[in-house]
Amino acid sequence: MQKANRLTLIGIGYRPLGTRAKEVLAAADVILASSRLAEVFQRYEEYGQVMDRIRVINKVDETIAFIGTALRTPDTVIRGQAPNSEPRTIVLLASGDPLFFGIGRRMALEFGRENVEILPDLSSMQVAFARINMPWDDAFCISVHGGPDIAKRRTLPYEMKDIPALLDQHDKIAVLTDKVNSPAEIARVISSEQRTPDSQLVMHVCERLGYSDERVWTGSVDAAVGVRFREPNVVIIQRQGAGARGKGGAGFGLKEDELAHRDGMITKDEVRAVSIHKLRLPAKGVLWDIGAGSGSVAIEAARLAPGLRVIAVERDAEQVTRIRTNKIKFAVRNLEVLQGAAPDALAEIDPPDRVFIGGSGGNLEAIVDLASRRMQAGTMVINAATLDTLQAGIAALERCGFDVDVSEVSVSRSKIVAGKKLMAAMNPVFIVKGERG
Repeated sequence: MQKANRLTLIGIGYRPLGTRAKEVLAAADVILASSRLAEVFQRYEEYGQVMDRIRVINKVDETIAFIGTALRTPDTVIRGQAPNSEPRTIVLLASGDPLFFGIGRRMALEFGRENVEILPDLSSMQVAFARINMPWDDAFCISVHGGPDIAKRRTLPYEMKDIPALLDQHDKIAVLTDKVNSPAEIARVISSEQRTPDSQLVMHVCERLGYSDERVWTGSVDAAVGVRFREPNVVIIQRQGAGARGKGGAGFGLKEDELAHRDGMITKDEVRAVSIHKLRLPAKGVLWDIGAGSGSVAIEAARLAPGLRVIAVERDAEQVTRIRTNKIKFAVRNLEVLQGAAPDALAEIDPPDRVFIGGSGGNLEAIVDLASRRMQAGTMVINAATLDTLQAGIAALERCGFDVDVSEVSVSRSKIVAGKKLMAAMNPVFIVKGERG
C-alpha cells in the first residue's frame, strides 16, 4: 500500500538533530526554510548532505501554497522527469519549538494534525530563561511577533499596549518580539504607562540566541528605551523587591464607595458579584456593558480578565465622565468608553461574546434584538429592578433563541438603630441570563 503524503516540521537553532530528524531529512524530497533558518541550518553537519534539496521561501502564505501543491504532486513531475505515483515527503524547518507561538499551529490547521509530524528543538523562551538562570514555570509568556508584513500580521491574543496591564498582574513576563515590536518599543510603552516604579522592573534582552554572537543585556526599563538591539531577540521583564506579587488576578470585590457614582446609582456589590458570575467571563473576546452607569460592572470585569476587551456604552455625559474617572483610578487599560444611546450606538462596534445590560432607556427589546444578531453565541445578562423589565427581558431573549433562567437577588444589610444592629432590606433585583450556542 502506498504510504501517505507527509509533512514534517523540524525545529532547529539550539541542539544537534535527533535520530528521527536525521532520518526524515535524509528521506525528504524537498526541505523548506526561510532565508534566516537556511543560514542557521548551514551550521549543522547534515547541511552538506541535503543542500541541493533546500528551497528558500520567506512568506508563510507562499510556503503553505507550495506545500499544498507539492503534497499532491509526485516528485518527478516537479523536477520535469517522467511522472510516477510516488508521494512527496516535505520537511519545513522551523525555529525552536514550532508549537510554542510558532508555525506548528498554522500547519496543523492547514493540513490536519494527522498529516503533520513535529520534531521540536528547545524554544527560544526556554533558552532565554536558561541564559539568565531563572525558572520560567511561573512566567507569563506572550508573543507580539506578527511577521514581517505589517498589513498581513496575524491577530494576536495580546498587543503591545496590553503589556503594562499584564505587569500589574504578573511578576515575570516573557515576550517574543519582532522588528516592529522591538525591546526598545516595549520599554517605551511600559515607561509611558506603567504605575510600578521603574526601579522595581528589570528588563533582560536575550539577543541572537543560538548564534556565535549571542548576548544578554540587563538593565532598567527606562535604560532600554531607544536602544537598538540585535535580532532575533527575546525580552524578559521581572518585577523585584517591594510590591512583587504572584500570578493572581487584580482582586475581586470593588466597593461601591471606591467608585465615583451619582446618588447611589450603581450596581450594588452583591448584585454585581452575581451578575459577573452569570456572565462567565472568557479570558479574551469582547464584553458589551450597555447602560454602564458609573461603569462598576465594566471595570470589575476588565480587572478580572485583562485579556478581555470591555466596551462600556453610556448615553449620559456626566456618567461617562465618571466611568473615565474610575478607569483612570483603577488603571484599567482594556476598557473602552463609548458615549451614545443603545441600540444605535452598538451598530458599529465589534461583535460581542458577552453582553451585560444594566440600563436600557426603554429600548430593551431593540437592544436585545440587535445584540443577539451581532453575537454568534455566548451569554447575555440583564439586571431588572422592576417586574416590567423582568418580563420584557425574558420575552426578548426567548424570542431571539436564548435559553433563559432567572435569579432573584434579595440583599439585607446591617445598620445601627438606637445603638442596635438591625437588618435593612434593599429592593430585590432580578438577574436574567440568556445563553445561546
